[in-house]
Amino acid sequence: MATKKTTKTAAKAAKAPAKPMTKDEIREALATATGYTKASIGEVYDAIVELIAQQTKANKAFTLPGIGKFTVVRRAARTGKNPQTGAEIKIPAKDVVKFSVSKIIKDKVLG
Repeated sequence: MATKKTTKTAAKAAKAPAKPMTKDEIREALATATGYTKASIGEVYDAIVELIAQQTKANKAFTLPGIGKFTVVRRAARTGKNPQTGAEIKIPAKDVVKFSVSKIIKDKVLG
């Protein structure tokens, strides 16, 4: 018979999301799938990240076909609360990078 402690642990483990892949795990998976070395995959990965950053900064948007779109959007100024004191604070307007997932990925993930 399961105890309360083991039942809670099992329930918690069932709810826990999978741990995200690290950069090294991604390189290993791509190297295995393509037959290229981890070093060459790492260089391509770094080049893609740099390209995304440069193009998003220059053009305020970058689309990676089949994956998604990075855009720079302006977040309006707003009022927030200091969680320690509860005092209201003014949060200034700022630019943030937003990512929208492509329909292809959405359909594959969500069915």
